Amino acid sequence: MQLPQIRIQSQQAKISLQTTDATVGIQQPGAEQTIRQPEAEVTMHTTPSKLTIDQTQAWNDMDLKSVFKRTEEFAEHGKKSYLEGIARRVQEGKEMMKIEKGGDPIVSQAKRIDDRKIKEFGIGWIPSHFAVKIDYQPSELDINVKINAPEIKNTAQKPQYNYQPGQVHTGMKQYQSLKVNFEGLKFYGVNGFELNI
Repeated sequence: MQLPQIRIQSQQAKISLQTTDATVGIQQPGAEQTIRQPEAEVTMHTTPSKLTIDQTQAWNDMDLKSVFKRTEEFAEHGKKSYLEGIARRVQEGKEMMKIEKGGDPIVSQAKRIDDRKIKEFGIGWIPSHFAVKIDYQPSELDINVKINAPEIKNTAQKPQYNYQPGQVHTGMKQYQSLKVNFEGLKFYGVNGFELNI
């Protein structure tokens, strides 16, 4: 038995390419730069020192007091003596009112009056410790510095470039083809018609 056959033979197309590379040339000129540095500004302000010596307490300790201090002390002493005198007389009056209850208030009052007359003596011309008060305020130095920023100027240069584009040439190295062969293939028509293809 012989089977019909179809034989196909094909050939692919081939393209040929020829390329020329692109070329790029770049040149970068250097930038121009100028720098200027202004000097810093310095200002100084000095507050003078201050020495204060207060001898008031020392003069008071040596009994060399001012008129105002003397007047103040005399007034204070008078007020105190006045109040003490009133209290003493009230106390003595109460003791005399109770004389009938015994005791000897007149003698005891006379002794108290006699004891008040005794004075204590002390050296009054030597001032007490730390009577002279000294206050010292040191001087102050104020320094103000104003920094000036540098002045920088830049001038950029654009790059210089040259570009040559590449090229591509195309062509057909081989064309495509297709061959078809038939063997044992027959066509049967009406009324016994037969045809070899």
